[in-house]
Amino acid sequence: MHSRTDLLHEQLRIDDLGTPLFGTTFVVVDLETTGTRAATSAITEIGAVKVRGGEPLGEFQTLVNPGGDRISPFVTTLTGITNAMVSDAPAIGAVLPMFFEFAHGCVLVAHNAPFDIGFLKSAAGKLQIPWPGFKTVDTVKVARAVVPRDEVRNHKLATLAAHFGAATTPDHRALADARATVDVLHGLIGRLGSQGVDTLEELAGVTSTVTAATRSKSYLAADLPDSPGVYLFTDASSRVLYVGTSGNIRMRVKNYFTGSETRSRMGEMVRIANKVTPLVCPTILEAGVRELRLIAEHKPPYNRRDKMPERAPWVKLTTETFPRLSIVRDVRDDSAAGARYLGPFSSHAAAVACVDALHDAFALRRCRTPVGGPPCAAAQLGKCGGPCAGVTDPAEYALTADQVRRAMCGDVEQVVAAARSRIKSLSASWRYEEAATARDRLLSYLHAVVKTDEARMLATCPHLAAARRTPDGGWEIAVVRYGRLAGTAVCARHENPYDVLAGLNATAEHAERPIQPRTAALPGESALVARWLGEPGVRLIEVEGELACARTSAPSVLATLGSHTVGSAGDTSPTATTPTATTPTATSPEGTP
Repeated sequence: MHSRTDLLHEQLRIDDLGTPLFGTTFVVVDLETTGTRAATSAITEIGAVKVRGGEPLGEFQTLVNPGGDRISPFVTTLTGITNAMVSDAPAIGAVLPMFFEFAHGCVLVAHNAPFDIGFLKSAAGKLQIPWPGFKTVDTVKVARAVVPRDEVRNHKLATLAAHFGAATTPDHRALADARATVDVLHGLIGRLGSQGVDTLEELAGVTSTVTAATRSKSYLAADLPDSPGVYLFTDASSRVLYVGTSGNIRMRVKNYFTGSETRSRMGEMVRIANKVTPLVCPTILEAGVRELRLIAEHKPPYNRRDKMPERAPWVKLTTETFPRLSIVRDVRDDSAAGARYLGPFSSHAAAVACVDALHDAFALRRCRTPVGGPPCAAAQLGKCGGPCAGVTDPAEYALTADQVRRAMCGDVEQVVAAARSRIKSLSASWRYEEAATARDRLLSYLHAVVKTDEARMLATCPHLAAARRTPDGGWEIAVVRYGRLAGTAVCARHENPYDVLAGLNATAEHAERPIQPRTAALPGESALVARWLGEPGVRLIEVEGELACARTSAPSVLATLGSHTVGSAGDTSPTATTPTATTPTATSPEGTP
């Protein structure tokens, strides 16, 4: 039987776990060459050692005939390799495939890797052999990061080999140098292990740009759990600096103290952080939601997104006698008076683009000029009927407003047709940048329709419960109320999921009925919940009230639009397709008692 803790570990993301160093197979390689430039010089010797877990698995060594490139006396003095020694050696065309087979599936390690890997890549390119895409580790780069100059006079291979007590002394022959590099690699890994670096990703990310002060903070990750959840970096005054989420809290936090973390602001954050607080969550979904809520609550200075969800813009069709489109920050209970909303948008610019797409399709009023006054600029240009000048028939304008309401509720036909016509005309005139702008406006509108429809669907449902199988045959269960995640739980294979659901329903958060299409949750949370509900394998098991999407072709138009580019005089925009309706139904989980 599996415990709930076991089930949590089944959910951990592979990229969070990392590749343990003790289980990684390395091929440590060294080359001898006729010169220093891969483009004009040739390889004369390849030596490599395959190791895993500190134990040697095999060696590869061969001289290589450099072809027409002669070995200079200086190189012969340095390496001891003469032209006579390589005259009968195999050519690189025969050697390179054998080396690639020897190193297949391994991580390449070299001392000053850009030199050795550069020669191997150059040779492969000249032979038209595809580069296998090896992961690489440069022991020079790692050594510069972890072995300070007050310990060694430089970071040359001979110096480091002596410092770490290598069994082989490097002598500018490929196999001997590769053997020495193996001992240097193991010495570096041993030193980094005391700093909490124990995965390949962390090793590859160690660079000289990571200061000793940053690496010394790795103790902050020492006691964190290997579980999904949220983590909060705080400073000495308990101010929240940064909030993140991961399938494995400890492994993710460890990355902040190595070169794996490349964001400059994170380095600054780590320098002033003195504590990391974990919040373990039953599921990845709950971890993502809690992250959004904590960011909105604390507004951490080092988080960039989702800090001001209350300021997310909406596009509103107003309730005036001659309605117009307005960008607002709030949703009011005025749909009965004719108001309609699209959103929320990720930025003001996206909302403006959506408004422009609707204006391209409908002759709506664009100004706040009092009715009966002088005509506004849009009226003078013929872009609206001129209600401000008193020349528009109210009944005729009301019909236009109704068309806009339908367009904001999923009937995308007229907006798509207008955009299609404009894109085609602009492309025919080779005005591709303007055509691309028209396409982007249409995209903003279509995305808004889809997002609003998802939000409206969730906002009308007071309660739903959904479940998805875990890898070991249990269930991941979520309860959602008016679009807000009210609770999650993990049910082990031997447990009755309905018993777990009953307990979850009893303890789940209460949510107030929202003003539609806004949900009872933050915008990002509702989008996260909607995305999870649409993932393969997720099924509804309880639904109260109505849960149905509007009949809209926006998703299919978006899919079609994604396959087109603007750049020819032909028809580059999609047509709206027949709308389809989706109404989820509650089902029983398979395999339940």
